Amino acid sequence: MPVIEFDKPDFAVFEIEGLEPRMEALIERVRPKLTQLGYELAPFLSALCGEEMFPHVAKHARRTVHAPKDTWVAWGPNKRGYKALPHFQVGMFGSHLFVVFAIIYESTNKISFAEALSRNTEDVIKQLPGDYFWSTDHLDPRGTPHSEMGGEEYGEFARRLKEVKKAEVTCGLRIAKDDPVLQDQDRLIALIQQTFERLLVLYRMASIPPKPSLPREGPKGLHPLDSRKFGE
Repeated sequence: MPVIEFDKPDFAVFEIEGLEPRMEALIERVRPKLTQLGYELAPFLSALCGEEMFPHVAKHARRTVHAPKDTWVAWGPNKRGYKALPHFQVGMFGSHLFVVFAIIYESTNKISFAEALSRNTEDVIKQLPGDYFWSTDHLDPRGTPHSEMGGEEYGEFARRLKEVKKAEVTCGLRIAKDDPVLQDQDRLIALIQQTFERLLVLYRMASIPPKPSLPREGPKGLHPLDSRKFGE
């Protein structure tokens, strides 16, 4: 059973040139730790969210040319996949480890989350720590500190989620690669659990089912199923 600690050689994997050499190093050094972390935290997240949460470790199977700049384990309420649903992630770039809530471009909950974010902006601002980061691209290591977010920024996030097909949002904690907590399994797991507890407010907002669209009426108010009589 691998120890769930991350050291400088783990982060140095992202400096290896070439898809195959980098993937070999990821599979050998990092993936076993993320896999173990996935199983370790699944019961905690299941209890926290009130539904079974399944771990999914990134395989990067679609990559054929470019080496991955990050890797992760995600937890979502579906055993078969997570990308179409609101979920949690722990992962790494070459500069830091991240612990985030994510709703990415493939999710069908984007609009309902955008509406909830617009309604609850003040509550979100108050509940999340200032050193958390928001991002509109889960593949970009940069982001905006929560302390610098305001109503205008949240409004823009919500607008993009509603109007831009590829729009997405992540929010959470970043831990620098040289932070000692990364080499202390018990402290690290406790910190991840605390972060997920704080991010639960976003997960609940994102898990609200989207409002059903009203049925389109046919001519003279007929039910849509009867409108085929008129050539529709």
